[in-house]
Amino acid sequence: MSHKILVSACLLGRPVRYNGSAKTLAHAALDAWQREGRVVAICPELSGGFSVPRPAAEIAQSQSGDAVLAGAAHVIDEYGADVSALFIAGAQAALDLAREHDCRFALLIDGSPSCGSRFIYDGTFSGHKFAGEGVTAALLRANGIEVFADWEIDVLAARLAQIDSPY
Repeated sequence: MSHKILVSACLLGRPVRYNGSAKTLAHAALDAWQREGRVVAICPELSGGFSVPRPAAEIAQSQSGDAVLAGAAHVIDEYGADVSALFIAGAQAALDLAREHDCRFALLIDGSPSCGSRFIYDGTFSGHKFAGEGVTAALLRANGIEVFADWEIDVLAARLAQIDSPY
């Protein structure tokens, strides 16, 4: 069985990041998954209602995505606006798309207040990172989807090979 993988659109070369850039991930496994029709692309921030470009945003006070989902933390843009609702809407859109395509796995760009799965920025807009996850990564994990950071693609490939193997 070939499991589908929800993938951050910026990793596929789409210029959807806050600054209008992509973070293209060149990897043989990703190329193969695309050829096999296993990749389901999403940018949660665009799905949540943001445009490109948009102000940079971070989760305030070194909190994580699960705290935003619980209403205990906020995503703030660089001008001080609370943009939590758009991040939550984008996370829900990602979850809905994953369910629609029966994605059990997600490959997301790390560091993002949406897609970060191992680290995010601390909310001070100073470039400081800490161990945490974005709003989309938190919602996907809470709903049983295995989330991998872009730099963990080899780990995801091994996981897929393990479950796709007939032996």
